[in-house]
Amino acid sequence: MKKIYSFFLIAMLMGAINAYSQGCIAVRHMASATGNPNSPASMMKGGQFQFTASYRYLHSFRHFVGTEEQKERIENGTQVINNSHAFDFGLSYAVNPRISFALNIPYLDNDRSSLYEHYGNSIETNPEQKRFHTYSKGVGDMRLSTTYWLLNPATHLKGNIAIGVGVKAPTGDANVQGDFHKLDKNKKEYIQRKALDQSMQLGDSGWGYSVELQGYQSIFKNASVYFNGFYMFSPKVVNPATNFSVPDQFAGRVGLSYAIIPKSGISFALGGRVEGLPAIDRIGSSEGNRRPGYIVSVEPSLLLNTHHHSFVFAVPYAVVRNRIKSWSDMQDPTGKKHGDAAFADYLISATYAYRF
Repeated sequence: MKKIYSFFLIAMLMGAINAYSQGCIAVRHMASATGNPNSPASMMKGGQFQFTASYRYLHSFRHFVGTEEQKERIENGTQVINNSHAFDFGLSYAVNPRISFALNIPYLDNDRSSLYEHYGNSIETNPEQKRFHTYSKGVGDMRLSTTYWLLNPATHLKGNIAIGVGVKAPTGDANVQGDFHKLDKNKKEYIQRKALDQSMQLGDSGWGYSVELQGYQSIFKNASVYFNGFYMFSPKVVNPATNFSVPDQFAGRVGLSYAIIPKSGISFALGGRVEGLPAIDRIGSSEGNRRPGYIVSVEPSLLLNTHHHSFVFAVPYAVVRNRIKSWSDMQDPTGKKHGDAAFADYLISATYAYRF
């Protein structure tokens, strides 16, 4: 039974979709703290809670147009570098073993350095190739969600599927301002105060409506497959303060977990994940400035769980990075316009959960 509980737990904790800004691709933080309605020790009964805290770090610096890396950016030292620390705090409540509600509050700490946003990339405008930083820090867009297990977890321990819906509120600052270093015609520096890049904004100014699907299935002794998917619809077109687009976003995972030491609650999982922003929204227009694209990663992870505590550590490594054409790129009559975006090689992710 404990082996099955471990499979169930890793499916649920890994089913907590964590999508953050992937460098210049502004994938807004989305997480589900619905958690584990069936703990390793006993079924999560009506009236019980689960607290979830997660952390994620990325260092993005590789520029891509489509799937082709622009290696000259690093060679010339003109790459844009984003360092992001993202935290998510969630609280879920089980009405009964099948239905639960969750509230997630993200906190973001971002640093971005570049040449082009300040003095410029060229030797003529920036002979010393000076690089400057901009920063953003604060609460992001909160989310309220609910999840329902299609089968009774008390009688279907070896496999189950859950569906969920959620609402994202525009609580994050979508017009974070920063200082940009500029040179006038006499080469004298002045500071221009304006909105930071879209990947640095704490929110997107729009309400979002999400649908989710997650599940697990035991396939042989000590092993189980898990999957989860997420799509958020964003009807609002643009943030009028910045002209940044308010895009849809998506994420998904599939993989295999294996109980290495079942009695101690230690499991290992290996899977694949995809996350990104589409060029065309499902609802409403796709105008405004956006950098659409997606990342496909291989995701190894380690799980440790006890009676009330659970921990998952994962390091997704990117195998495909694709900066697809945006809606505005598609309007170019020559068909040649295709913007770039910077991506990370890997992410570091840690999630802790406590049931009480």
